[in-house]
Amino acid sequence: MSQITKPYEEKMGKSVTALEHEYMNIRAGRANPHLLDKITVEYYGTPTAMQQVANISVPEARMIQIQPWDKSLIKAIEKAIIASDLGITPNNDGKVIRLVFPELTEERRKTLAKDVKKKGDAAKVAVRNIRRDANDAFKKQNKAGDITEDEQKDYEEEIQKLTDQYVAEIDKLIEAKTKEIMTV
Repeated sequence: MSQITKPYEEKMGKSVTALEHEYMNIRAGRANPHLLDKITVEYYGTPTAMQQVANISVPEARMIQIQPWDKSLIKAIEKAIIASDLGITPNNDGKVIRLVFPELTEERRKTLAKDVKKKGDAAKVAVRNIRRDANDAFKKQNKAGDITEDEQKDYEEEIQKLTDQYVAEIDKLIEAKTKEIMTV
């Protein structure tokens, strides 16, 4: 890769990484501790990440168990989970909080699969927009006399190869997540 195309490659990589993070937050019927990554708990007046105040484990395929290090936090953790967009009611026995995930219906699986595809398509559009920006920049450099027409063509080809590579990577992510969701 040339120095000129490097920043565009980094931007494309960030689009793929952002998609991966979005997919982590999509429930596929199995309990995933990453679902709690965005939830913060009021701890001594400071919003604190759930992982910093409790031990989070997955004892069963459809259950997350949260064991606070400070028992007085149980109510605060419950409140944070209820306020979040998880859509799950926490159960507690005074020591630990359990989140039980219901089995996904076929209809819900199909809806989630569509959502996965939509997010993947948005990531592809982002990658293609980066390609367009890069090609525009190369044309401007050519007009300004900074690069020759041959160099412009070479850079455009290089960007196209990167675009194809990242779009293929996004397709793999879409396929893998859809398969995970549709597996009963």
